[in-house]
Amino acid sequence: MSTEIKTVKTAGFEMKYFCFGTGRKTMVIIPGLSLISVMTSAPAIEAAYAVFGEEYTVCVFDRRSDLPGTYTVADMAEDTAAAMKALGISGAFLFGTSQGGMIAQIIAAEHPELVKKMVLGSTAARMDDAAGRRLEKWRSLAESGKTEELVMMFAQDVYSEDYMNRYKDAFKGLAGMVTEEDLRRFSILVAGTEGLNVYDSLDRIKCPVLAVGDRDDRIFGAKGTIDIAEKLGCEMYLYEGYGHAVYDEAPDYRSRIFEFFEK
Repeated sequence: MSTEIKTVKTAGFEMKYFCFGTGRKTMVIIPGLSLISVMTSAPAIEAAYAVFGEEYTVCVFDRRSDLPGTYTVADMAEDTAAAMKALGISGAFLFGTSQGGMIAQIIAAEHPELVKKMVLGSTAARMDDAAGRRLEKWRSLAESGKTEELVMMFAQDVYSEDYMNRYKDAFKGLAGMVTEEDLRRFSILVAGTEGLNVYDSLDRIKCPVLAVGDRDDRIFGAKGTIDIAEKLGCEMYLYEGYGHAVYDEAPDYRSRIFEFFEK
């Protein structure tokens, strides 16, 4: 499967993205932090979300190509919103995971015309001290150039033990693919979450929302999901035993998103 990577250009930046599917409705996926660009996983993402292809045209966005030295989650949200507008996307079915979920919350609050329905996966509206400390460890390893140690810590924090055991060799192989530029970008993106608190602005979100998490999430726990659901009064579902990347591991996760978007 070959997925074409495209570039959307605005007045201030460029951003890579790819789309697949033939549906009349538009689904936008905003992924979380990754050590290398999610664009490298385009064929795998297209295959994983194939169930959406008939009803939706699915677009997956990267972060902007030329990251400034300081780049907050709010900046990421404004850039993603600008990229969506440049492509003529509005009334989208928005799915954001982890940092992508933080971005999605801001877009829905500040640009309500862009979002018709939203699923927030393994995310939070505000960073707590435990999550902040964990991400700071990642950033320290990235800035020290300790790539293999970073890859293994990131994987252990994000994935379940079973998943880690099955794909340990793949994660070790990933370490050899990470460049100095990848580490620089990762460090900037991690730093962008520092002090994040959009909890009070959630009142401005008017679209239907489904918040999904996992009780064994090592980054946000169940609290991040519960926090959002209680503030919004929205639907919520909590898995157990998969960890932060439940969106990659739970076999019914994508069908759950599809059902929420379709009802």
